[in-house]
Amino acid sequence: MGHPAAGGARVRISRWTILWLGIVAVETLILTGFITPATAITSFLTLIYALVVISVLAFIGAIFLGMFVSHRILSGKGFTPFEQEMLRMRQDLRELNDRIEQIATRLGVSLGDRKKEP
Repeated sequence: MGHPAAGGARVRISRWTILWLGIVAVETLILTGFITPATAITSFLTLIYALVVISVLAFIGAIFLGMFVSHRILSGKGFTPFEQEMLRMRQDLRELNDRIEQIATRLGVSLGDRKKEP
């Protein structure tokens, strides 16, 4: 929709108008024979059944996912090899940063306003 200042007119359709158009469309489809009332009711019940099944399966999946995540968090396995390597690299960075600061202090150079943690 265009902005009123830009010359575009805003058309506002009420919910009642949309509901009325929907009912007229369904009635027209029933009268022309594209859908029958039995088909419409069966389709609606199938939709409700599908939503219930999907909801139940999503709930069960969420429970299993939560159990898996909580087990990984609470198990005492320690860090994976990748995580251990990342921790070693972090420690190496800290040591290098300390050495650079020591060299800068010996040379009398200010490193500026930097964060202490890498």
